[in-house]
Amino acid sequence: MDMAHKESTSDALRTVKIIHTLVWALFAGCIVAIPIETWRGNVNRSLVLIAVVSVEVCVLLVNRLRCPLTGIAARYTQDRSDNFDIYLPLWLARYNKHIFGALFAGGILYTAIVWRGLRG
Repeated sequence: MDMAHKESTSDALRTVKIIHTLVWALFAGCIVAIPIETWRGNVNRSLVLIAVVSVEVCVLLVNRLRCPLTGIAARYTQDRSDNFDIYLPLWLARYNKHIFGALFAGGILYTAIVWRGLRG
């Protein structure tokens, strides 16, 4: 592989990793914000955040629980470590779905409990 092609491949991978990290930060922020907004009394805002994250969950389900950006990043490297496609620490990339899945489920449950209390 010539040097120019190697650099363009490296640049492409870096770009995908940056985009993937920004998208991850957006959804992780939404998940963290759900119980906070509920606690602050902004249940409607929490419902919007739940809807936004639910769209991402649907995208992951359609793609066999993989972000579509992972497949794009895979075109530019042979590396398949858990964080080859994103700028996250290895442990967080490895357990990302477990951690944020549990936080999302907990946020939904908390919001449902508060919402039901407000209605009843």
